Formats: sequence, C-alpha cells, structure tokens
Amino acid sequence: MNDDHQTPLVGVLSLQGAFREHRRALERTGARTREVRRRRQLEGLDALVIPGGESTTIGKLMVEYDLLEAVRGLGREGMPILGTCAGLVLLAGAVVGGEQPLVGLMDIEARRNAFGRQVHSFEAELELPLLDGKPFPGVFIRAPWIESAGPGVEVLATHAGHAVAAREGNLLVTAFHPELTADVRLHGLFLEMVAGRHPAGTA
Repeated sequence: MNDDHQTPLVGVLSLQGAFREHRRALERTGARTREVRRRRQLEGLDALVIPGGESTTIGKLMVEYDLLEAVRGLGREGMPILGTCAGLVLLAGAVVGGEQPLVGLMDIEARRNAFGRQVHSFEAELELPLLDGKPFPGVFIRAPWIESAGPGVEVLATHAGHAVAAREGNLLVTAFHPELTADVRLHGLFLEMVAGRHPAGTA
C-alpha cells in the first residue's frame, strides 16, 4: 500500500478520550487517519475507531453532534469499527445496570467499570491466539468486561474469567487500551479486517 488509493483512511472519533494515541498507533501500522467530530468527517472513511474515555459522555456527544445514527448506519453497512474500553461499551447492544446512548451494533452485553475505578487500573499479559508471538500487554483503566455474548461473537481474549476482547463480523472490541502500549499488533489486526473488506487496488 503505497499510494492514497491503497492506503486505508481510518477515522478516529475525537470527542473525548485517547484519540491521539490511536492515530499514532494506526499511522505506525501504515494507515492514514482523520479526527472525526462532525458527521461530514465520516465521508470517505474506510474504517472507524471509537476510543476509550467516558462512555456516557461520548454517547451524549455523539447524539448532540448527530453522529450516533450515522455511525450505526455505517456499521450496519459493513464498515470495520474498532471500539476500545468506552468504545466497547458504546458498540454493545446492552449495558448492565445503566441507561446511556449506544451505537448498539454488537451482540454483547457490557458491564461498565467492571474491574474497578481509576485507582484499580492495572496491566495484564493477555493471550490472543489471533496475534502471533508473545502475549499482548493489556492496559486496563476503569475497564469494562463483556458480561455475555451472542453465538455469532468470537471471544478473542479473557482475563480473570471474563471476556475482554471480541470480534463479530466487521466489529472488533477490547476492554483494554492497545493504543497506550508500544505494541501495534492489535491495530494491525484491525487493518487486516479493513483490507479484507477493500482488497488492495479496489475502490
């Protein structure tokens, strides 16, 4: 992928959270990136990342800026979407014990702040069979987990008996923050999903 027609353009929702870190990780893996704060900035994207942050705040801002329905529509059309931490919650079809705006594309139920508050943040080595080599360094900050998942959801990693990464069709979610590590293998996996939808040399 050497020119702009072959290099994927990935939007990073930039209303709140670790969007700059996602841009850096994606660019290290060979993608072009665009910050997304308005509906018009979704035009022409090959994929989208919903970063960590505060899921209730991000959801309300998505409604305010007319992004929620637009992102939901793109996901239903097959656009690859990566959701990390708060992004996992927003992509979930349901959230345990709370009401908030959701994109709601994935057949999972999420539990917010499941591993505890900010002071309970931690790192853990995670086995992700889809990623070759050593375990992946999972950074958990006020992290959710996947409480339950439908039959079409592929659980990719667990921690302490709970699902913390999963994939369903064009959707990839993690409860942890891959963008806060030097390991870009998970972003590389996401770009493989993007390439699978748009083979090199095709529009």
